[in-house]
Amino acid sequence: MDSGRNSFDRLLDVVRDIPAGRVASYGQVSAQVLGTTPRMVGFALSGLEQGTDVPWHRVINAAGRISLPQEDGAYAEQRARLEAEGVEFSTSDRIDFDAFGWL
Repeated sequence: MDSGRNSFDRLLDVVRDIPAGRVASYGQVSAQVLGTTPRMVGFALSGLEQGTDVPWHRVINAAGRISLPQEDGAYAEQRARLEAEGVEFSTSDRIDFDAFGWL
């Protein structure tokens, strides 16, 4: 990656690389950019504007779940986007990293 770019931009580039139908955890994304943490990934994604080209919905927590509260409209949007890409959820609302993980 371009070391002249800031960490925020590099994190977003990693998220852009996650292919459709695959997911990565916040920790997996942060491990790709030196000096960042999973929390920084969450912060970067939470600040994205509507209509962004960054596939934020492909980033989930390490337990294989969407991190947003189920009552939040963004939870339903994230789940719908993932399901539209063929990602399957278990009856306990988890995604199997072995089947759908990127890294």
